[in-house]
Amino acid sequence: MTTPLTYLYAPGDRPEVVRKAIASRADVVIVDLEDAVSPDRRKYALAATAELLTAHQPLPVHVRINSPEDIETLTGLPGLGAFRVPKVAHATDIRRIAELAPGVPLHPLLESALAIEHAYAIATAHPAVRGVSIGEADLRADLGVRDGSSLDWPRMRIVVAARAAGLPPPPQSVFPDIRDLDALYASCAHGRAQGFLGRAAIHPRQLPVIERAFRPTPGEIEAAEQIVAAASAGEGALALPDGRFVDAAIVAAARRTLALAHREDPSP
Repeated sequence: MTTPLTYLYAPGDRPEVVRKAIASRADVVIVDLEDAVSPDRRKYALAATAELLTAHQPLPVHVRINSPEDIETLTGLPGLGAFRVPKVAHATDIRRIAELAPGVPLHPLLESALAIEHAYAIATAHPAVRGVSIGEADLRADLGVRDGSSLDWPRMRIVVAARAAGLPPPPQSVFPDIRDLDALYASCAHGRAQGFLGRAAIHPRQLPVIERAFRPTPGEIEAAEQIVAAASAGEGALALPDGRFVDAAIVAAARRTLALAHREDPSP
């Protein structure tokens, strides 16, 4: 299974855009039935999405739901990969969704101060939870902050909660400026340093930038190969030729780096 790095949003009321997203180089497509769709078009968006998901799709298709009707209509359809659950604030919110959608993987979106405070409880609320992520636009509005660096602490809270819950590293939230690809790359590099893996996108032109930012560099791959090779020669703490000491945690990180370099699913 390929490690997802790119998640491309597409509005559910524009099925032609959804089809283009599925044909793109995204790892996962997220059909949005919530913020991207005006209230008067949500019934149409749900019907169009249900029609699409009656068939298996060539890549995972997640749906950001908006109402219990979305859950009832889409649960069990062969093309549904997972539900993205917006505005989760409590673990009980996820347990309720899990009861309504048995067998469907769930990805809670944490978009408020209360959700950040409950991050670990949400991440461990139910076995159906397969990942958590942060919704920065709503969180920024809730906190009343403007500068992006003001969200560094909530971002790290999500990363720690995911790791503590045994979930994959969370993807970054969307970058709203689809023209400034240099700024997108810099933001991704910052997120990668914080422990995020991959990012949601709102336009296909952002996908190659995100993938490039999160793939290991040649230098990182070479260093990881040296560590794994040294580990194969013995157990316990080891010294590399340059004097660096290597223990089990560093070896595990090196193996994850090599797995990501080949876009394989790394072992936990």
